[in-house]
Amino acid sequence: MSFLEPYITAYGALALFVIVYFESFGAPLPGESALIASSLLALHGTLDIEAVLLAVFIGAVLGDCTGYLIGHFGGRKLILRYGHLVKLTPERLYQFEKLFDSKGFYVVATARFVVLLRQLNGIVAGSMNMNPLHFLAANVIGAAGWTLCWGLGPYLLSGVLAPHVSQLRALF
Repeated sequence: MSFLEPYITAYGALALFVIVYFESFGAPLPGESALIASSLLALHGTLDIEAVLLAVFIGAVLGDCTGYLIGHFGGRKLILRYGHLVKLTPERLYQFEKLFDSKGFYVVATARFVVLLRQLNGIVAGSMNMNPLHFLAANVIGAAGWTLCWGLGPYLLSGVLAPHVSQLRALF
């Protein structure tokens, strides 16, 4: 994470947008850590919390939508061709499709909170031919919840807990 700090400090919300956007469709980037660190920087006045939250939310939604398009237009072909390498047979693919037909909305909305699922969420949903409007709605809900949890949460909790740190240290 320390290698990203100069970029976040120099470019602020734009750097966060780029990190979260690319992480949201597969790039191994520390989007969640960058969001938490940025919310703490906002607490100290280095960044604007509204800009942080907006950039991360938009980056998350657009990144997952990009992943969805990649999965929709190319993912299925790759799965059918190379899925056997990871024991993903056509029968298992059919089971995944049934899961996405019945529970896809919930999978997409909550996957953002799980590492690796967050990165592959859109690609998998697109590969499973999930209804695009259902995907978009679940994506927006999941991105909003994730942004508020890991962006606004640390910002508010740090502001509340900071004055009491010495008292908390005395307990331990």
